[in-house]
Amino acid sequence: MRKIIVQMSVSLDGYFEGPGGDISWHQVDDELHEHFNAELRTMGAFLNGRTTYELMAAFWPTADQEPSSPAPVKEFAAIWRDMPKIVYSRTLDRAEWNATIVREVDPDEVHRLKAQPGGDLALSGAELLAAFARHDLVDEYRTYVHPVLLGRGRPLFPIRDERTQLRLAESRVFDNGVVLLRHERAVG
Repeated sequence: MRKIIVQMSVSLDGYFEGPGGDISWHQVDDELHEHFNAELRTMGAFLNGRTTYELMAAFWPTADQEPSSPAPVKEFAAIWRDMPKIVYSRTLDRAEWNATIVREVDPDEVHRLKAQPGGDLALSGAELLAAFARHDLVDEYRTYVHPVLLGRGRPLFPIRDERTQLRLAESRVFDNGVVLLRHERAVG
């Protein structure tokens, strides 16, 4: 069965974006970008909310055509274009670049999607994460902790009424100081 994997960058104090949607603090160098590419190219689909999809669609379809783009950026542009995308949105009328629009998170439909053959499913976007978490649909969290304190912004994990027990499956420190913490749902 395929897994739903959240892969998100976060500040040390828990924000996925700073005030005004700022993500300029992300420290994505070639090493980290190559790691992202290696992880994401094995996925079966990207699961995005409307905002994440629109941000990605505004840049990645042609990012590899810019001569000054580094090799990892050019590589990811092709990965993004070719990867099937499921966009969760109640308002989006159409989506391009191998994308399908789904109006709401239906747990039964997500379980059917997970049962299909292929690679795992990469989920991104804090609001979509919250919706999947409410339905207990997330199997793994790959949190990339950047060495910066923002002080304010949008927290990655909203306040929850329930505890979710996780198990640390992997950690890795990148040369730029970013730390990967890979947690899986605890069994039992």
